[in-house]
Amino acid sequence: MIDVTAADEMSDDARARSNVLRLAAAQALTGANSAVIFATGSIVGATLAPDISLATVPLSMYVLGLAAGTLPTGAISRAYGRRTAFIIGTGCGVATGLLGAFAILHASFALFCCATFLGGLYGSVSQSYRFAAADGASAAFRPKAVSWVMAGGVFAGVLGPQLVQWTMDIWPPYLFAFSFVVQAGVALVAMAVLWGVDAPKPAPSDLHGGRPLFEIVRQPRFIAAAICGVVSYPMMNLVMTSAPLAMKICGLSVSDSNFGIQWHIVAMYGPSFFTGSLIARFGAPKVVATGLLLEAAAATIGLSDITALHFWATLIVLGMGWNLGFVGASALVLETHRPQERNKVQAFNDFLVFGMMAIGSFSSGQLLANFGWSAVNMVVYPPVLLGLTVLAFASFARRRRVRLQTLSEFPDPSI
Repeated sequence: MIDVTAADEMSDDARARSNVLRLAAAQALTGANSAVIFATGSIVGATLAPDISLATVPLSMYVLGLAAGTLPTGAISRAYGRRTAFIIGTGCGVATGLLGAFAILHASFALFCCATFLGGLYGSVSQSYRFAAADGASAAFRPKAVSWVMAGGVFAGVLGPQLVQWTMDIWPPYLFAFSFVVQAGVALVAMAVLWGVDAPKPAPSDLHGGRPLFEIVRQPRFIAAAICGVVSYPMMNLVMTSAPLAMKICGLSVSDSNFGIQWHIVAMYGPSFFTGSLIARFGAPKVVATGLLLEAAAATIGLSDITALHFWATLIVLGMGWNLGFVGASALVLETHRPQERNKVQAFNDFLVFGMMAIGSFSSGQLLANFGWSAVNMVVYPPVLLGLTVLAFASFARRRRVRLQTLSEFPDPSI
């Protein structure tokens, strides 16, 4: 007799695998958006801003866009399906490139900040690619689906910085202007790829079902996942956004900066080829803890010297730590909700992560300008310690609950 449940899971996983291919390709193309902004944002900002301490504001506006777009993305996905949200996001990506080029050509700092904000909206939609890959997949395949989509970012790590390197001088003296025009074209290609994603509009029964959000987010498992996401992503962003300008201040070249960002992005997404398998074998908490420790190690490298090699090593280790920490935290989030609750829970989780990123990002320029590169790295340690502590507490609470459930089902006959 055929196992109907197993057959259904195989069918769902076949659909999920098809979506993973498209979403991974879109991740690579969408990653060019963030790569262009992070490779150029603080440098263009330093050129256009009225004060050097405002140089990283365009990057902070990108992060603010990430935070601002998370809840609307969840609402649009819940009402009209994920694909609609994806297409709107890529439209913002096209606008990012065109407005960014226009701002550079007309030396407008305000317009450039608006462009990077739109880029953040695009990025906020792309953050849901990883969750979309897990929709309908079996429990065993979900961590792999998430990590494989994230692996598409490896190609973004090559495509984005190289796009900047090849195009930054095409419109002299307007450094990077043509890079943003090309980025708009890449967003159009991403729109075409995402058009074929199989992500139907949710059933009417899914729009009103599930537990209240407050009940879900009170779970120790969700609290740990959210805090670890809040630590791993904002701390990575703090160091990454400061690095290009810090390298310039230390007398290193734009090419050195581009090289560092390129390999940072490769390191961010490269481990995704096996992160899902690590989570399946060792569990998400251990993978998250390893990621947080790697971020602390990256800060230690950054404190040790200011040569190009040290900057590169800092960014590479930082990227690897972010991958294990953030993908692991995302896998933890998937364990805390039911299918009909996914959009609101995932959007709320991302709102927390990127909201905290926005706060930290606005302070990064001031931190670097007033206290230096060492202070940027020192800030990493306390949040990492907090994340590890909360993760340990949640794991203890889970083991205790399982033990109590086991005792209630199989009481000790000697008592």
